[in-house]
Amino acid sequence: MSHAYELTVRSAAPPAVVFALLADAPGWSRWAGISVSHADWEREGDPPPGGVGAIRRMGRPPFYGREQIIDFDPPHHMAYTVLSGIPVRNYRADVQLVATATGGTAITWRATFDAKIPGTGALLAALLPRLIGSYARRAADEAGRVDNAWAKVSGA
Repeated sequence: MSHAYELTVRSAAPPAVVFALLADAPGWSRWAGISVSHADWEREGDPPPGGVGAIRRMGRPPFYGREQIIDFDPPHHMAYTVLSGIPVRNYRADVQLVATATGGTAITWRATFDAKIPGTGALLAALLPRLIGSYARRAADEAGRVDNAWAKVSGA
């Protein structure tokens, strides 16, 4: 049985700032929280480093998740599949960034997946949106801080 979730978080920062933050795999370790104390590129994509075909490895030693970027359209859309790290099959996430009227960004994260272990689908369908939602909220907050700091430095 297939499962899905969707969540939307708002950031005060424009889409380009949010996208740059989400597309920087090594940077996740600075803002994503304790579950991502290490993040890097296993393989770069096109365009480098995080474009289509890139594989990012993120987690907390010794537990890592591996995700492959399958769509990369800055600053509006990024999609990835999970290669390993969580007990799912056919996991696909699409992260859509839409400018808001106030100059910020609506970050919409949609995902579908099948549970690899029978009977765990409902649990994963409850846990994954909470985990991904925490990443989305942290990214929104960090992008706002980065954008605010840049505005102060540039005098904007």
